[in-house]
Amino acid sequence: MKDIFVSSSPHIHSEEDIPWIMRQVIYALIPGALVGMYFFGLPAAKVIVISVVSCMGIEAITQKFMGRAITVSDGSAALTGLLLAMNLPAGSPWWLVVLGSLIAIVLGKQVYGGLGNNPFNPALVARVFLLISFPVQMTTWLQPRPLLLKVADTVSGATPLGALKTAVFEHGSADIVGKLNLMDPFLGNIGGSLGEISAFALIIGGVYLIARRIISWHIPVFFIGTVALMTGIFWVINPNLYANPAFHILSGGLMLGAIFMATDMVTSPITNKGKIIFAVGCGVITVVIRLWGGYPEGVSFAILIMNAFVPLINKMTRPQKFGVGK
Repeated sequence: MKDIFVSSSPHIHSEEDIPWIMRQVIYALIPGALVGMYFFGLPAAKVIVISVVSCMGIEAITQKFMGRAITVSDGSAALTGLLLAMNLPAGSPWWLVVLGSLIAIVLGKQVYGGLGNNPFNPALVARVFLLISFPVQMTTWLQPRPLLLKVADTVSGATPLGALKTAVFEHGSADIVGKLNLMDPFLGNIGGSLGEISAFALIIGGVYLIARRIISWHIPVFFIGTVALMTGIFWVINPNLYANPAFHILSGGLMLGAIFMATDMVTSPITNKGKIIFAVGCGVITVVIRLWGGYPEGVSFAILIMNAFVPLINKMTRPQKFGVGK
């Protein structure tokens, strides 16, 4: 007769452990990464490789230095590196990528105790740090060259959101939006961060994550919906000054942020009600920054600000225990 071992719950075993979940998110990011490499060529591939390798290396070194178990094999550092790369310009110099990896892993993750303890999304911590510290390098966008693995020219151009911000500031008009073919940001033929240029590729990844139940639909839908609703109201009020909702949905980092960054399991609320509150907050802050802030884009700032409110949101939306109030 075999020994019977009694342990605490849960007793249900599943293949959905941390490495499996990280792999699913990486798989979902592949379409966006491939589009970035198609339009920006070898520089984009180089940024991705440097970011992933440096994040994994820095995590292993940091954990060893701190006397912790090395958990690079769980895929979380690789995912952080890929997300960081997709938030960077395709022509980013190698030192900027490595510095971003250091910030993401050390300041965004390990100082809090590692995976599961970080209150802020590590990749976004690095992006915002780099954007504030190195604004020139972080806003130098390569022009897309749709030839596979062709070395992209070092000619830079404005992103749609950047061009809109400049036009409104200098001319008080959003007429430039009418000159943009919305199929370009939908498919990826525009300037911008490596992984945020193709809404179509990101939507494919989002559908995959929802189908695999890695994320729920609440945050992406309410985040994007809030941006669409608010920008739509201002567009109806004054279409000469404000861009239409379709422009705001397809341009910039909204899709990448709503699908992949705001849905991070560690830094987003637990309950569906909390996710909706979180997503609406992200959408409101994004629109406020886009329309009236000093930066053309507000997605990263919005998610990080709402990350800080997640403990409070979880506390407010925590369901009552069975029998309470009866």
